[in-house]
Amino acid sequence: MTGIRNDRQKTLAGHVTVNGIGVHSGNPVSMTLHPAPADNGITFLIPTADGSSDTEIKAHWSEVCATSLCTVIGRDPESIGTIEHLMAALMGLGVDNVVVEVDAREVPIMDGSAAQYVEAIDQVGLLTQTKARRYIRILKPVRIEHNGSVSELRPYPGTRFDVTIDFDTPLIGRQRFASDMTPDVFRNELSRARTFGKVSEVEQLWKMGFAKGSSLENSVAIADDRVLNPEGTRWPDEFVRHKALDAVGDLSLAGYPILGEYRSYKPGHKMNHSMLVALFADEEAYELVVGRPQREAAPVDFAGEIAVPAYCPEVA
Repeated sequence: MTGIRNDRQKTLAGHVTVNGIGVHSGNPVSMTLHPAPADNGITFLIPTADGSSDTEIKAHWSEVCATSLCTVIGRDPESIGTIEHLMAALMGLGVDNVVVEVDAREVPIMDGSAAQYVEAIDQVGLLTQTKARRYIRILKPVRIEHNGSVSELRPYPGTRFDVTIDFDTPLIGRQRFASDMTPDVFRNELSRARTFGKVSEVEQLWKMGFAKGSSLENSVAIADDRVLNPEGTRWPDEFVRHKALDAVGDLSLAGYPILGEYRSYKPGHKMNHSMLVALFADEEAYELVVGRPQREAAPVDFAGEIAVPAYCPEVA
């Protein structure tokens, strides 16, 4: 570490609208991203249950109300779900302050990745604001375990994600993605990675009234250990890249960028959120700082199959 760089906060330079469908409702969704003043953070503006006015929900870990199929914030009946890909795009590109106006209870799924959100942000560009950016710096390791999944936040002079998945299907197997998280890395290595699932699991969700908008246009579908999408995968390890994308989005709910390394084995929305709950339960594990350390970004380090990291137990 060579000192602290006084980064300034950023917002959008203009308004931009994206239209799509909700992956669970299957209904049309229109979403507009608005510039916001410094220190606003990311907030969602959604219609009230009776449609008479709007409700504002802060994108914050304390507002998370569900993590089973996606990350949902707010309180029923006024909540907004499937926010993780949009949050990943905003965090990945270094956007601090935005008001997200949505006319539904879901963020549009688009193609199942964050790529079209990145394109929308690029359309209007970013505006640098006068106030300095604040960070949450990890001071000591914090670790959680649940049903064979393990996650840790560790001190690190930058922002780094090290994610490993381990599936019993040979198509996926064990994959790892590890890299400092910069706008270039997010844009080039993660933003296009799509959500994925087994066809049998999606069919079960349909029966339960979920995933009504899921299709080959917005997810990678797996059946009989093969990918059903005609174009195949965008990378051989697109699966772990998407899990890393989810982690970037979920951990952005810390409220400020994290200066530290997030290491996770078999991650998911619940583990990502539980990691933030554990972090903020220990006041000695973090501090709020202005600016970030000046350092060179470490190269991307990913492989199709690796040994389980030493901090994680072997899981059958």
